[in-house]
Amino acid sequence: MAAARAREATQQGEADWVARLADEVVAEADRRRAAAGQDRPIVCASGLSPSGPIHLGNLREVMVPHLVADEIARRGRAVEHLISWDDYDRFRKVPAGVPGVDASWAEHIGKPLTSVPAPAGSPHANWAEHFKAAMVDALNELGVRFRGISQTQMYTSGAYRDEVLHAMARRADIDAVLDRYRTKKKTSAPPAGTSRPALDAESAAASDLAEEGSGAAQEDDGTTGGGYFPFKPYSLAFGTDETRVLSYDDDTTELTYVATGPGGEQVTESMRLDSDFRGKLVWKVDWPMRWAREGVDFEPSGVDHQSPGSSFVVGGQLVEEIFGGRQPIGPMYAFVGISGMAKMSSSRGGVPTPGDALRVMEAPLLRWLYVRRRPNQSFTVALDAEIQRLYDEWDALGRKVGTQAAQPGDLAAHARSVRTASEDLPLTPRPVPFRAIASVVDITGADEEQSLRILRTVDPHVETLDDVRPRFDRAVEWIDTYVPDEDRIRVRAEPDVDALDALSADDRAALDLLLDHLEDDWSLDGLTTLVYGVPKLRAGLPVDEKKLPPEVKAAQRSLFALLYRLLIGSDTGPRIPTLLLCIGPERVRPLLGRG
Repeated sequence: MAAARAREATQQGEADWVARLADEVVAEADRRRAAAGQDRPIVCASGLSPSGPIHLGNLREVMVPHLVADEIARRGRAVEHLISWDDYDRFRKVPAGVPGVDASWAEHIGKPLTSVPAPAGSPHANWAEHFKAAMVDALNELGVRFRGISQTQMYTSGAYRDEVLHAMARRADIDAVLDRYRTKKKTSAPPAGTSRPALDAESAAASDLAEEGSGAAQEDDGTTGGGYFPFKPYSLAFGTDETRVLSYDDDTTELTYVATGPGGEQVTESMRLDSDFRGKLVWKVDWPMRWAREGVDFEPSGVDHQSPGSSFVVGGQLVEEIFGGRQPIGPMYAFVGISGMAKMSSSRGGVPTPGDALRVMEAPLLRWLYVRRRPNQSFTVALDAEIQRLYDEWDALGRKVGTQAAQPGDLAAHARSVRTASEDLPLTPRPVPFRAIASVVDITGADEEQSLRILRTVDPHVETLDDVRPRFDRAVEWIDTYVPDEDRIRVRAEPDVDALDALSADDRAALDLLLDHLEDDWSLDGLTTLVYGVPKLRAGLPVDEKKLPPEVKAAQRSLFALLYRLLIGSDTGPRIPTLLLCIGPERVRPLLGRG
C-alpha cells in the first residue's frame, strides 16, 4: 500500500507546491547528510506558543511542514515532524474573550505559560496545557502526526544546559551578529543569499499587522545597560522575567540580575547556569539553537519572522556562526483570514480555532483549504454563509477525481486532503450538498426523523443519517453557531392572505401552473426542473431549453422572489427546490393559495 501511494504521489503531484518543496527538502537534506557522513531522518518542524487560543492562522505553521513531511513519507523516506511547544515563553497579556478568564490573570504576566493557572473550570494543569490540548485534539482529527517537544521540560530539566552555556560564552559574537541588523530598517533589502516570496495584495496589507503574531520577532534580543546577555532568567522572588542581567562569570557560570516585582520593588538575585535552570535563551538565539540541536531541515515561518533583522534572517547567521548548524529551508507563509474579519490574532480573543472549524467542516475539507494555496498566498476560511460555496467546490473536486476532467494538481490536492501516508480520513459516504442539508436542518429544527425523510428525496441512496455523517452533524453545528437568528428559515404558519389577494394575473397563473405539476416528480431534480421550467412553459419554450431570452430569465427571478415571500416571508432563502422539499406538498399548497 505504501508503494502504491508513493507511485500515486509521483504520478499525480509532480506539479503541486507540496511536491516541489519536498523535492527541495529531500535534495538539501541528502546533500547535508552526505557531507556530514550521517544517516538520520529528515526533520520538518513547527513551533506553536499556547499563549491563548491557537487559531486558524497558526494552523498554517503546522500544515505546511505536515504536508511536506507527509509527501516525503509517501516516497518511503524516513521523516519526522516536530512541533516545539513554546510553553516556556512569558505570559504577555490576558487575551480577550476566553471563557473562565478575567482581569485577575494580569497578575501572572511575565511568568512562564506553564506557571499560569488554566482558565477557571479547565481540567488541565496550567494555561499552556489547556490551550495545547485543544490543538492536539484538532491535529489528531486532521491526521497530523508529530512529536511534541515541551520547551518548559527541555529548559527546566537542563536538557539545554550545554547550549545555554555555549551561548553565554559566545555572547560577544552573538551581539556582533545582532548588531549587523539593529540599524537596518524594515524596508531594507534582505541580506545576500536570502529570498522572500512575493506577497499578494491581501498578504501585503496584512503584513502591517505582523507585530500581532507570536510577538517573538519583536522580543528583547538580550541587550541590557550592562552589556549583552542572551539568557533571560525567571526570578525566584516573583516568578517572572521582569529581570535585568547585571553580570556573568564565565568560570563559575554565576549570573547576577535584578528582579522587579509588580509594585516596582527590586531584589538582586543570582543563579548558576550549570545547575539552575530558571530561564531561557532570548528568542533570536533560542530558535537557531534548536535548529542546530534538532537538525531541522525544513521550517516555514510567517511574515513577522522574515523581515530584515528579525528572527529567521538573524537566526540564519547565528545557527552557522555560533551553533555550527545549518539554517533550514524556510519559506514564508502568508496570513489566513476569516470571512468578515481582519487578520486573526489570538491576543484579541474570540478568533476561530481549528477545533471551531472542525465542528462545521469535515476534516478533509479543512485540510484542502491549506493544500490548495501556495504558502505565500493568503486565503480565507469561511465560517459564514460562504461555507456553503466551499462545500460546493469541494464536492465538485470530488466528482472530478477519476474522470478525464481532473488535472494533476486537482488529483494531488484531493489525495493530500483525504489521506495521509499512513491513514485515510473519514469522508461522508453520501455527500449530499451541504447547503441542502443545512436548509433541511434549519427548517426541521434538526429533527432526525424528518431530516432523514427529506434527505431521502434529495438522494434516494441515503438509507440512514449515518450515510450523510459527519456532514449532517457539521450542518447542525453551523446552523446553531454561525447563522444569525434573523437569517434562520421560518416557514409561515398561515398563508399570507393579503399577498395572495394582491397577486397579478401573471403571478397567479405561474403559481397555478407550478401547483398543477407539484407532485409530478417530488424529488430534488424534479422540483428543480419544475420551478425553472414554469417560466419557460409560459413563454412557449420546452422545459429543457438552455438558451433563454432575458425576459424568461427575469420571469424566473420574479417567480423565485414570489415563492420566498409567500413561503417564508423573505426576499431570499435556500434554493427553492430544497425549500419545497423541506416544507412538503401538504404545507406548500395552502401557502400558495390552494387549500
